[in-house]
Amino acid sequence: MTSHWIDLRQDRETGIETIRAHFEGHAYDPHWHDSYLVGVTELGVQQFDCRRTRHFSTAGRVFLLEPGDIHNGHAPEPGGFTYRTLYLDPQWLVDQLRAQFHDAPEHPHLSFAATLCTDSRLALATAMAFQALHDDELRIVRQAALDHLLSSLTGHLAWRKRLDPDPRLPRVAQRARDYLHAQRQQNIGLDDLAQACGVDRFRLTRAFKAAFGLAPHAYLIQLRLAEARCLLAAGDSPAAVAATLGFADQSHLGRWFRRAYRMTPADYRRRCTNPPDRQVATPQD
Repeated sequence: MTSHWIDLRQDRETGIETIRAHFEGHAYDPHWHDSYLVGVTELGVQQFDCRRTRHFSTAGRVFLLEPGDIHNGHAPEPGGFTYRTLYLDPQWLVDQLRAQFHDAPEHPHLSFAATLCTDSRLALATAMAFQALHDDELRIVRQAALDHLLSSLTGHLAWRKRLDPDPRLPRVAQRARDYLHAQRQQNIGLDDLAQACGVDRFRLTRAFKAAFGLAPHAYLIQLRLAEARCLLAAGDSPAAVAATLGFADQSHLGRWFRRAYRMTPADYRRRCTNPPDRQVATPQD
């Protein structure tokens, strides 16, 4: 029998979510977040696939995910794994770093140098920032802990100019992605998507999976789930979110939400208060 637990809170001032969780066996299905994830594995072995690579994070190692990084989770050893993670809003992170680096490019994209790293200074800074926010310490304590985290992160971050369109990806896949983002609340079919891109459904699906690691239908579900998190955190009811995003009903949203995040939409809504407005990110290949 497997077990898991999740302790999620949200900082009122920054909107940063802090999650401490434990999983045994299968943890969660492939999904992405619209935030930068900075986390530390506390115990056990945390297995996850990201950017076509299988990673194994053990106690003390730091994992770093960018907005849109598709990843899953699994505990390959008995006893499972425990981790703590901070979900950093992209605009918040850029604004904070701009205060330190005045030569940042216009419309930048922040990239992590590696998905998994061994850096005891960063691991400690992550744990301290997590604790300060999760325990709702004094404002000055929370800010000092976040400043220390940002200072520790700089060696693992790189600025790069955002490319649109991205020359690394097939144009048809990028057109399909843009169409899905624009029509994400509509009941669209593969034939609609293929017609908008000017190719047949089979070629489109092959190109899309090669570019983004998911078939178009799975991508659309994850896109809706990312927006569902924002709407739920803003206080919308699960039933209203399901109707807004084109799910058949609240239970349909709930099934997909639990598969990705291992909690119900109602539970997620209860744990989040007063979030900032956020944009739904475009997953990176």
